[in-house]
Amino acid sequence: MAALARWCVQHRLVAVLLWLVAFGGITAAAAVAGSAYSNDYEAPGTESGRATQLLQDGFPGFGGDSDTVVWHSSPGTVRAADVEQTMSRTLDEIAGLPGVAAVAGPYEGHGSGQISGDGRTAYATVTFDDSAENIDQGEAEAVVAAAKAAETDGLQVELGGSAIALTESSGGHIAEVVGVIVAAVVLFLAFGSLAASLLPIATALVSVGTAYAAIVLLGHVMTVADFAPMLGMLIGLGVGIDYALFIVTRHRRGLKRGLSVEEAARNAVTTTGRAVVFAGATVCIALLGMLILRLGFLNGVAIAASLTVILTVAASVTLLPALLSFIGMRALSRRERRRLDEHGPQPEIPTGLAARWSAFVERHPKLLGGVALAVMALLALPTLSLHLGTSDQGNNPESATTRQAYDLLADGFGPGLNGPLTLVTQVGGAQDRLALDNLDATLRATEGVRTATPVTYNIDGDTAYLSVVPESSPQSQKTSELVDRLRTEVLPRAETGTTLDVQVGGMTAAYDDFADVIVGKLPLFVGVVIGLGCVLLLLAFRSIGIPLKAAAMNVAAVAAAFGVVVAIFQWGWGSELLGLGRAGPIEPFLPVIMVSVLFGLSMDYQVFLVSRMYEEWLETGDNRRAVRVGLAETSRVINSAAVIMISVFLAFVLSGDRVIAMFGIALAAAVALDAFVLRTLLVPALMHMLGGANWWLPGWLDRRLPRISIEAPEIRTADSDARARIPKARDEALVDVLAKERQQDVRDIPG
Repeated sequence: MAALARWCVQHRLVAVLLWLVAFGGITAAAAVAGSAYSNDYEAPGTESGRATQLLQDGFPGFGGDSDTVVWHSSPGTVRAADVEQTMSRTLDEIAGLPGVAAVAGPYEGHGSGQISGDGRTAYATVTFDDSAENIDQGEAEAVVAAAKAAETDGLQVELGGSAIALTESSGGHIAEVVGVIVAAVVLFLAFGSLAASLLPIATALVSVGTAYAAIVLLGHVMTVADFAPMLGMLIGLGVGIDYALFIVTRHRRGLKRGLSVEEAARNAVTTTGRAVVFAGATVCIALLGMLILRLGFLNGVAIAASLTVILTVAASVTLLPALLSFIGMRALSRRERRRLDEHGPQPEIPTGLAARWSAFVERHPKLLGGVALAVMALLALPTLSLHLGTSDQGNNPESATTRQAYDLLADGFGPGLNGPLTLVTQVGGAQDRLALDNLDATLRATEGVRTATPVTYNIDGDTAYLSVVPESSPQSQKTSELVDRLRTEVLPRAETGTTLDVQVGGMTAAYDDFADVIVGKLPLFVGVVIGLGCVLLLLAFRSIGIPLKAAAMNVAAVAAAFGVVVAIFQWGWGSELLGLGRAGPIEPFLPVIMVSVLFGLSMDYQVFLVSRMYEEWLETGDNRRAVRVGLAETSRVINSAAVIMISVFLAFVLSGDRVIAMFGIALAAAVALDAFVLRTLLVPALMHMLGGANWWLPGWLDRRLPRISIEAPEIRTADSDARARIPKARDEALVDVLAKERQQDVRDIPG
């Protein structure tokens, strides 16, 4: 690390240019290639997946995305001559647009079922040539424009569907801009130097921008969800700014101690830079742990997010030291530079609120520990009612045309029309056909079914399907129960005496199957991630207690964060006010990604806090002093980093995307609780109560474990090369400053 930092400082212009060339080249390639995202929730081996495959094989024409145009007339009906003429003309216009394969309206053929019972609402089905992920946004916008042109004072026209969703504004880049501005303000307040506060921002923007473009290219070689770039940006900005903050803080500390700019940068990368690489590696390992779930949908998310973290770490230890050498002593504020010139290097002694809080926790560990546990338990209670499922356009904000189309269909035809089930099977002989011809009547008599269409056969007659409209909405638990009822009771009876094997597919069936696969593999995934964290902490701190407490803290943070998410998104507490749409289920992949990301972020804080305690413990053997010193010296930086990360995460609520907003609030809540409740309150309180047991490790295990160092010992006296470059007076001043720091620190505070 020292050699890398030295090269970046000595060849600072080359280092900066290399990053700019990489950023420009990858961004240009992504602009030329375009995006190719795909939200494929199907899990291999599930019944809904088999139903989709059968439908695609037997009915190749079903490959195009199917969207709806819904209109509502008042005070008259949709059968009124003027309404019928207007909408027939509009549907004909839509049918002639590029990318549209067919339009099926209610005014001709067998479309009478597409008019509601009260005659005030009707809908048409618009089938595109291609699937939603391959539809050009301009083609979808042309359909929206043509339909909306038909609106009058008494005629409301709305559109729904996956392709139509491409046209809805996602808030642009407001979220990123707000997050970056807030982070810059916090950094300026922490450093007092405009130059120093801008460097973490610049480093994060270059690395995250490069990663964003790389994820666009990644979508052409594997399945990448459309929210993956935004998720990567959310994670990248949060950890990128934090990593740079830690390194710049150590660099500024070196300058205040009298080191030259080059030596301070090298020292920062050699010490804190190593911890940053370790923290980034743990985040990537946790994210890549999603690969064990063997779900193509999550594989792309894991690799995309890991790529972002890798690039942010690389920029922190290469681009950042080069930029630090460019600004020189301006990494310090004018007042700090003036004080350094007038008085020389001065010791940094923890004072103020950090020191007083550290002593206060030491005096009242049981009381404060109990308060922290009560807060975490209270926030975690809503998690007990967690309902995993996939939100749909019924959860969009009220102003969205997709949400209004959803509501119009639900009011006019029942909520089930927004998520019909599809029953697909291969067909053998006459006995199979006879059973299928009678199946629609059986289905209509089934509890929870609103209507069922007659069977439709393909050209070869070897595959057939039926559509079933539930009485309840796609997200309703009653619809999930209907899927189970069809699979376990109704269809097995209908298949008796035939070779039929009817597969239940459709939106709700696919979402339920996906959630079941996730939940089934979640214990293994969580066990692997938490176990890995325990092993790493065991090697780093030579203790049984430290890893076990860290595992418990991670579980507590995730549970409490999910409690906040359930209250806002599932119970709907303030979701409409925040512009997040109607209450609905929690995305099934959220627990997996949350555990992965939070594992890495909490490892950051855990290492930063406990490593200082461990250093003091090794030197003094006094647990009370070790905990007090560690908390006093690290709490300010941890809190600053947490405020930045929380600000960035919360800013993504403005993205206009429910899934991204869910991630933003979940991660912001987890980081806030981790930093302000767990790391600065519950962890030190527990460590005070446990005393020397914190650092216990069986002798036989200690002898067998390899020894690793997450963060190299800080340069407390210059090495031989550095001493040759530092004037003797400055060298002596540095030694004197370090000696004073060891004599006059927070250990002298009564407590």
